[in-house]
Amino acid sequence: MTTLSNEEKISIIDQHIKNIEYNKYNLEISLIEENAVANPEATTISSLNSQIAVLDSKISALQAEKAELTA
Repeated sequence: MTTLSNEEKISIIDQHIKNIEYNKYNLEISLIEENAVANPEATTISSLNSQIAVLDSKISALQAEKAELTA
């Protein structure tokens, strides 16, 4: 059992979402860079896209948790 208020929990979730969004944007920039070279590596592009998809899933999970706290 935690003594955190729902507002405090939401604030923590928001911080996590923001950090994930920073990481996602960094990956998106890396994807732009990789696509800008003469011979982009397909494995690198695939890996970056997979990592972005994982972060999208994490954001969705955190948003669902946040929605439960605000209900």
